[in-house]
Amino acid sequence: MLTFLRGLCGLGLGIAAVALNAQPFPSKPLRIVVPFAPGGSTDIVARILADKLAGPLGQPVLVENRAGAAGNIGAEAVARSAPDGTTLLMATTGVMAVNNALYKNLGYDAAKDFEPVSFTTSITNVLAVPTDLPAKTLPELVALAKKQPLSFASSGAGSSTHLSAELFRSLAGIELLHIPYKGSGQALADLMAGRVSMIFDNMPSALPYIRGGKLRGLAVTGSKRSSAAPELPTVSEAGAQFGLAGYESLSWSGIAAPAGTPRDAILRLNREIAAVLALTEVRQKLAEQGADPVGGPPEAFAEHIRAERDKWGRLVRERGITVN
Repeated sequence: MLTFLRGLCGLGLGIAAVALNAQPFPSKPLRIVVPFAPGGSTDIVARILADKLAGPLGQPVLVENRAGAAGNIGAEAVARSAPDGTTLLMATTGVMAVNNALYKNLGYDAAKDFEPVSFTTSITNVLAVPTDLPAKTLPELVALAKKQPLSFASSGAGSSTHLSAELFRSLAGIELLHIPYKGSGQALADLMAGRVSMIFDNMPSALPYIRGGKLRGLAVTGSKRSSAAPELPTVSEAGAQFGLAGYESLSWSGIAAPAGTPRDAILRLNREIAAVLALTEVRQKLAEQGADPVGGPPEAFAEHIRAERDKWGRLVRERGITVN
């Protein structure tokens, strides 16, 4: 009888374990790690997604800022997290496609340590300067840079805000001092205070200050004008006389999970993110910030990351760009 009871007890524990493992995803709150300080475009997009994902996922979705080392600290934290689909990374151009070419000893391998979940947004950067800088147009800015030392801020070495400026100064044949920050929020504060001369910032974080008259927008970095600020020319059209014809540099972000995350969790997240990006309210919020929703299957995001890694890695090597 004792043996029989022990058998029932063991069977019960086994059933409980199976039931626990079979719990539908997600069974606990989720975290979206933003590898930059609050206030930047990556942070803005993450919070829009988190707000709308909580309902359909049936769990709270929290945003955690883990800034530092051009996004590497936050990325490494996610790479080392349990691959259960509840710790996610806002995967950006720098973290996924640039830093591997800039840093010799990363704490993660972007090509191996993450599972792409979904492309989320593509963002045009905007060239902005302090309102008291004696340059009201892009040609005037280039002319000023040829007369006196100017600097540019970025949200971190290797970020799209950094490489947009590197491509600009290379094509225009000017010298600019790079001042990296831990995020756009701090960079924009110093720009408004006149401590740096310019920034090629992501549209969502810089546009409110341009609209509010606290910064002056000179141009956008896409191949066409942005619907969020149609009055601003592209760098290509405004700077053609300075060798900038054909200039283009876009920022992008997506969601990635630690390698080994179950496929069903990735597909569930991908479906829910696609549904959120299709919401009229969300698309309007993103458009107001100058961000275009993208979406698509995980495989499409993975292919985009590979292409961007090749593109920016080549630029880093050809231009001899190094981390200060």
